[in-house]
Amino acid sequence: MKIRITSLLASIAVGSVLASPAAAQHAGHSPAEPQQSAEAQADAKTKCEEEAQRHRAMGHPVAEGACEPVAQPEVAMDHSTMDHSTMSHGSTTAQDGHSGMAMPMDAARPETTPGSHEGMDHGSMPHGTPAEGAMDHSQMNQGDMGQAEASNSSMDHGQMDHSQMNHGQTGSQDMQGMDHSAMQMGSNDDIPLLPPPPEAGSGPARAAVAIWGEEAMNEARRELVRETDGGMRFWFQGDRLEYRAREGVDGYLWDIQGYYGGDIDKFWFKSEGEGSFGEPVEGAEVQALWSRAIAPFFDLQTGVRQDLTGPERTHAAIGIQGIAPYQFEVDVAAFVSNKGDVTARFEGELDQRITQRLILQPRAEIALSAQDIPELGIGAGLDRIEAGLRLRYEFAREFAPYVGVSQEWRIGQSADFARAAGEDPSVTNYVVGMRFWF
Repeated sequence: MKIRITSLLASIAVGSVLASPAAAQHAGHSPAEPQQSAEAQADAKTKCEEEAQRHRAMGHPVAEGACEPVAQPEVAMDHSTMDHSTMSHGSTTAQDGHSGMAMPMDAARPETTPGSHEGMDHGSMPHGTPAEGAMDHSQMNQGDMGQAEASNSSMDHGQMDHSQMNHGQTGSQDMQGMDHSAMQMGSNDDIPLLPPPPEAGSGPARAAVAIWGEEAMNEARRELVRETDGGMRFWFQGDRLEYRAREGVDGYLWDIQGYYGGDIDKFWFKSEGEGSFGEPVEGAEVQALWSRAIAPFFDLQTGVRQDLTGPERTHAAIGIQGIAPYQFEVDVAAFVSNKGDVTARFEGELDQRITQRLILQPRAEIALSAQDIPELGIGAGLDRIEAGLRLRYEFAREFAPYVGVSQEWRIGQSADFARAAGEDPSVTNYVVGMRFWF
């Protein structure tokens, strides 16, 4: 027993003599460092086992013993927390065993937690294949993991050095096999389409009458019609203002019309006339009509027609004017004179657009009479037919000059009246004129 104690003391003494230079150099080292390192390893193992248990609960395959520490060679002493300010480096010899050591001179290093990778140098870490015994996450169904769990287990890569990482070996996620057809992209299919409640139609048809009275509501409805019918406006058109070149004495013709009013009711006026240069006007008239819309494209017109030449005649007029199917503009009117004469007139024309500005317009007019009117040169039945073709160019929609040809025929008894007066019952006119409106 005495020999053992003596040997132990001798060993301690020899160790103290041999370690004296190093002991002086490493003054201030904490002797609890190995104990703390063991505690840190135990704590890391515990956390690893908890993490492995959680993954097993989710159905992830985790090998047994994956958290066991891997045998590693003895690591060198960590000098990062040493206080080297009082160390005498001049007395350090090569026999101390520290020659060639690269000791960081930082006063302190940031503490790291087991769950954080801050401060780790990943530049030299192999990222190719996982080390033996590590967890294989490739088979994990991470779609079942809660967002909170994924957030708690995510790494902090803010301080990692990725410059040396080999990303070429990282497999990309192949999303070609994913079926997106069943995804719900915020559609409204789940919103039921229900009929309106029965209370929606239970009220009276004119509920406002019970509050404001029938008279006040009738006036309000009339005001609504006045305010929404397009308003009052004036429109004037010179449909034909032309010079007529023909055999014998050349002539002229005018055909104008216009209105003032709204979409439903209008005051409509018309005037036509023709003659030969150097002679009295052969025929002229003016009409004043009240026009009422009876269909989207037709107006009923009634009023008075006054003849301005020949025997004095005043006619009551009634007719229809509008646009027939296929864009035919028609004007049909019947007249009863103060002498009891009944006549009628049919006019029609069609605009055929060759281009947006060049327009070809065929036009026809037919006049009828219920009886002979010798003083006017009108025979009973078919009185007169006129057909023409005009080509106009619209420099603007409101102004278009034209050229054309017009043929007139007097028919039946009317032709006889024309011959008796020394006139030709068939006349061809070459016309130049203009068409305008504003």
